Amino acid sequence: MADPSSYRPKPGQIPDSPGVYRFRDEHRRVIYVGKAKSLRQRLANYFQDLAGLHPRTRTMVTTAASVEWTVVSTEVEALQLEYSWIKEYDPRFNVKYRDDKSYPYLAVTMNDEFPRVQVMRGHKKKGVRYFGPYAHAWAIRDTVDLLLRVFPVRTCSAGVFKNASRTGRPCLLGYIGKCSAPCVGRISPDDHWELADEFCDFMTGRTGTYLRRLEKQMTEAADEMEYERAARLRDDIGALKKAMEKNAVVLADATDADLIAVAEDELEAAVQIFHVRGGRVRGQRGWVTDKVEEITTGALVEHALQQLYGEETGDAVPKEVLVPALPDPLEPVQEWLTARRGSNVSLRIPQRGDKRALMETVERNAQQSLVLHKTKRASDLTTRSRALEEIAETLDLDSAPLRIECYDISHLQGEDVVASMVVFEDGLARKSEYRRFQIKGFEGQDDVRSMHEVITRRFRRYLADKERTGEWVDGDTDAADAAGSAGTADATDRAAELLADADADAADAPIVSSLTEDDGRPKRFAYPPQLVVVDGGQPQVAAAKRALDELGIDDIAVCGLAKRLEEVWLPDDDDPVVLPRTSEGLYLLQRVRDEAHRFAITYQRTKRAKRFRAGPLDDVPGLGETRKQTLIKHFGSMKRLRSATIDQICEVPGIGRKTAETIVAAFARAAPTAPAVNTATGEIMDEEESGTTSGSPGEPVVAGAPEDRRGQET
Repeated sequence: MADPSSYRPKPGQIPDSPGVYRFRDEHRRVIYVGKAKSLRQRLANYFQDLAGLHPRTRTMVTTAASVEWTVVSTEVEALQLEYSWIKEYDPRFNVKYRDDKSYPYLAVTMNDEFPRVQVMRGHKKKGVRYFGPYAHAWAIRDTVDLLLRVFPVRTCSAGVFKNASRTGRPCLLGYIGKCSAPCVGRISPDDHWELADEFCDFMTGRTGTYLRRLEKQMTEAADEMEYERAARLRDDIGALKKAMEKNAVVLADATDADLIAVAEDELEAAVQIFHVRGGRVRGQRGWVTDKVEEITTGALVEHALQQLYGEETGDAVPKEVLVPALPDPLEPVQEWLTARRGSNVSLRIPQRGDKRALMETVERNAQQSLVLHKTKRASDLTTRSRALEEIAETLDLDSAPLRIECYDISHLQGEDVVASMVVFEDGLARKSEYRRFQIKGFEGQDDVRSMHEVITRRFRRYLADKERTGEWVDGDTDAADAAGSAGTADATDRAAELLADADADAADAPIVSSLTEDDGRPKRFAYPPQLVVVDGGQPQVAAAKRALDELGIDDIAVCGLAKRLEEVWLPDDDDPVVLPRTSEGLYLLQRVRDEAHRFAITYQRTKRAKRFRAGPLDDVPGLGETRKQTLIKHFGSMKRLRSATIDQICEVPGIGRKTAETIVAAFARAAPTAPAVNTATGEIMDEEESGTTSGSPGEPVVAGAPEDRRGQET
């Protein structure tokens, strides 16, 4: 590992002007390329105290052994030179987009004597006009087959063309009118080139001209009673319209635009691009990248623009580019795009209307692309094995953690505090083993104390299961003694306490497991994990470790993953472990942590919604949802039910006198519900008006208020 101070340039050596810089490693390989408005200010940021640098930046500067720079006159030149060097050197610490597939294009070889229409993939060639990209090659062939009726351009390969020229006989398409047969001289090279140019004009969106021309020719043929020619023209018009219908109008103003959307997390980003020409979506493509450097959404957009238009000129760069975030600074990028196109290019964020709606569609595609990429990556056995091995090596485990449990705490401003436990086995989620907990030991917001309680309850259950089934061996008596040191007189009493606490926790989780009790019921918490992961930093890790120590469990590893910098915290360590951003082990830990967070917050929202809907009838034992609805339907409203007598309630089918007495007593204990208020008029509404069927005692119901007033969730 190199010391950045060993190759730091003297401040006076670095010019205060725009430029591009390169970091090289000890083998003189370029590992990072960047641009700056002021080289002196930018490079000074890399040579500050290592503790103040982002982990990714810190890894880069300690890998590098030298830095060099090139001065340019403008920021636009810096942008162009940065793109050229990234393409040339392929530096490991730069964001590099990779296609999630090799997209096919519809290509017209305008540089040939007789231009050919064909499907092309890979790098673009000079003198060839491209349309797309398309999701599937068959979509291109279907479109071409429809258009050849009107634009009979050559589609055959060079070998077929030469053979037809030698024999003097055209191919089948020439006989059926879907090729103008330039191979046998039916059309001159100039006329065929114009035909191919008209084909390209139609593909770029200039469709109205050709439709109007064909409709005029059809009318003239009908007037001259040339009905066969009129019928052929009618079929040609139908073919053109059918080809146009394959791409629905998405922008009513017939705009030429590219829409770029980004979906990202801490480790990866997915980019989706929709190419809109003449108001219709003419192509779509996407990239995925590892975020090996600290980067903003605007910078991701800038890299995407470089990748997309770095080798394009003219109409290939549209008049309008719509993005989710603007690069900073904006002006050099906009000037660079304008220079590539040869005329003004608008780079902006859509705010409303059709363009904003289409951008939301592109964003959904980007999000789905990222999810699909993660799913493919997670399903690969080799990748999962490597991830588990990296975790074992990083945490100094004896073997790969084949079962990982992750815990997260969720609450809303200290209310409805819950926790989740998710399980990954062999690197894959095992949802049947998920569990959820209500925090019972205290009220209020204390994530550290909550984590201690959850870990304690989960592993109490595990020890209780071992005691009940007789699985404890001689060495396990140490665990019982250690558990007894927390305040129980002996191991036997402690085991009894564990059983009682475990039974109390039974309501927290559904009964789903492959192991069963003697009576056939499945066990809970039957397997111990090799690794416990907590969502949080050093305090949460210390709480989890303390809970295990109090129970006498010392064969389960513990770590925490802090979301801010994706740092791995270990018990009793003052400094975190920073895994490389490309580490499969870090990716797996992050996925486990995110799943625990999702599961916890879903449960917390469910509890909150249930609490908001709670009312006096919920306190009546044995009164289920069906009989509640029957009561409301019989009396018409909660107000009338509240004022009903015991005899009147007994008239409801299915309600006995004892239940009726309990209902009346429940209403008597409950404080009166505050009236609903119509926020539009300020009127106090009756319950019949507001439609209230139940509400929390003493809690006002505001009609017309937003359904969800959440505050901060964790």
